[in-house]
Amino acid sequence: MGLDDGVMIKENHIVAAGGIAAAIASIRKSMPYPLSIEVETESLEEVREAIAQGADIIMLDNMPLEQMREAVEIIREANPRIKIEASGNITLETIRGVAQTGVDYISSSAPITRSPWLDISMRVQQG
Repeated sequence: MGLDDGVMIKENHIVAAGGIAAAIASIRKSMPYPLSIEVETESLEEVREAIAQGADIIMLDNMPLEQMREAVEIIREANPRIKIEASGNITLETIRGVAQTGVDYISSSAPITRSPWLDISMRVQQG
């Protein structure tokens, strides 16, 4: 699910459907009621296609900061109502720069993938 209880179209879905346009058209055709559609993008070309196809949320995945800034400008100019999510390689070291690009949301797997795990279970021993 996307950020607004919608549908997220990820890179594998895009490839399987034959592109962003086909993926969005397929989902819109089969949705029983209007849901938000979020599209994962990895390039400015994909960003433009997601805008043209009416995506409600555009995820900027693994983009360098300069490309992310440009994507945000393109999206805001085309339709300021589109929500923008940044994802991919977001860490404590990079999060400030990502936030400064103007995205609406930031998602990160760093708390799971980069955390040193500590077992803090409380075991009671008899004896």
